[in-house]
Amino acid sequence: MNLTVRESLIAFRRAPLLSALSVTTIAFSLFVVGLFGLVAVNLQDALRGVAERVEIVAYLLPGTPIETVTLAGKDIEAFPEVQSASYVSEDSALGRARAELVEFRDVLQELERNPLPASIEVKLKPRFRDADHVNQVADRLRGFGFVDDVRFGRDWVEKLDRLRQIAAAVGLVVGAAFAVVAIIIIGTTIRMAVLQRSREIAIMRLVGATDGFIRRPFLLQGAIKGMLGGLAAIALSYGAYTLINRWLIHAAFFSKEQAVAIVGFGMLIGFFGSAASVGRHLRRV
Repeated sequence: MNLTVRESLIAFRRAPLLSALSVTTIAFSLFVVGLFGLVAVNLQDALRGVAERVEIVAYLLPGTPIETVTLAGKDIEAFPEVQSASYVSEDSALGRARAELVEFRDVLQELERNPLPASIEVKLKPRFRDADHVNQVADRLRGFGFVDDVRFGRDWVEKLDRLRQIAAAVGLVVGAAFAVVAIIIIGTTIRMAVLQRSREIAIMRLVGATDGFIRRPFLLQGAIKGMLGGLAAIALSYGAYTLINRWLIHAAFFSKEQAVAIVGFGMLIGFFGSAASVGRHLRRV
């Protein structure tokens, strides 16, 4: 193992320019993937922020006892899809309307009788904020005898579902395309490094070195290049994120897990790119 590590490091010193080119190519290829990843991360955050506004409002019949509403609220919060169920009294509803509907404040102030009903506002857990689960919970709320009407903006929720599906499909297709291009470019670069040492490989074969012995330094070297390229890509992505965050819009950056995944992806590309290039070359000599 120590010999493999030493041979890999010696290879870096023997061809520093080619090694730097390999790392740079991997870095910029993964940087392109990282930029698209940043777009995808921020799009998902935006959709998640919109989805947080999904709620179901159950309007109550006039005169419903508060004790009945309290017991029903506990039952509703026991639904597996429900995150919270909040009671809004008639007075609270009117006060909210006066605060939010500024253009109608004078009209609302002059009302002799409060026309707004009490309600229960139901928020769902993140994984249940889709049209199917919203409809299911709304149907269950209609089953309570004191519920007069249930509203949740069916069209809006369905459009949000379609937007999620489109974003996922586009992200998968475009992300896969960028990844394939990155793999091709990186594989070609690593193949150049292998060809640069073709004479050395031929000599090693002549003196009886096994294929495994020849492969190991190249595989480790490819993984190291991939790791360095991945780290450089994260640094470049962070620079782009900083500029966007400062001059354009407030954006989110990768989580630690996502950053590690990008570096790991670089190592895998370097490793398997080296394996394919060395294996092809060994079959020829």
